[in-house]
Amino acid sequence: MDGRVRDIREVIREEMLMRDKILDLLKDGPKTIPEIARALDRPGHEVMFWVMGMRKYGQVCEDELTDEGYYRYRAVCKEEC
Repeated sequence: MDGRVRDIREVIREEMLMRDKILDLLKDGPKTIPEIARALDRPGHEVMFWVMGMRKYGQVCEDELTDEGYYRYRAVCKEEC
């Protein structure tokens, strides 16, 4: 990333595109926001918006709390809804 902070509207517009990428990453197991951000090469604050949107709509949920204080998020199976 070039270090610039994007307008929040730009970040939110990418939510549908990033949802599929995030769900694909979570196939390997639960990940924290920083782990997802590194894998996507995106800033953590942007990933937080996308993951929290996915959480709101039941696509991901918290799995465990790490020693560093981060939650690991996992994909929610359709059967769990």
